[in-house]
Amino acid sequence: MSETRHGPRERMVFSAAQLIRRDGVAATGMREVAAHAGAPRGSLQHYFPGGKEQLVNEAVGWAGRYAGKRIARFLAGLEEPTPSGVFAAMVAQWTDEYAAHGFATGCPVAAATVDCASAGGSTREAVAAAFTTWRTPLAEALTGMGVPAARAESLATLMISTLEGAILMARAEQDTGPLATAVRELGPLLDSAVGPPG
Repeated sequence: MSETRHGPRERMVFSAAQLIRRDGVAATGMREVAAHAGAPRGSLQHYFPGGKEQLVNEAVGWAGRYAGKRIARFLAGLEEPTPSGVFAAMVAQWTDEYAAHGFATGCPVAAATVDCASAGGSTREAVAAAFTTWRTPLAEALTGMGVPAARAESLATLMISTLEGAILMARAEQDTGPLATAVRELGPLLDSAVGPPG
């Protein structure tokens, strides 16, 4: 998402997602979002009359859509798509980021979950919807690779939850080892779910 091609509203949603993934919801302020986005502070009330909660919800929604759209890109990058290959590509995105930029950031959806799930309300609902927006195309991709439809959604849930846990552990340990372990251990299970052709 290029900041030069999008207006202030889109830039603020993107900036909020980036700041939430680094600092969490509680530590992400509206003024900081506007500054990060290069948007006038006065535009916050105009674009987000619901205040910080609306902005956070939209940032979480953006993150869920981004993650869901990445599934098609991961598939396109695989010579022979397999469930383990898709999972390895999902993990590689984080391994590459941590190798290049350190362990300062995580998933904005997970960060919003930690900060807001117990409070209930619209942000918890936005987080749940974001996970669904991510899980649905992943489950469809698994079905397209021969995983029975009855099992595809469960495995998509397992893949996302394993990835999120490995991201947390990698950040805590400042090491990509948990990500590598997740790929190595989960890959064979995922591939074993593919049914016989026809």
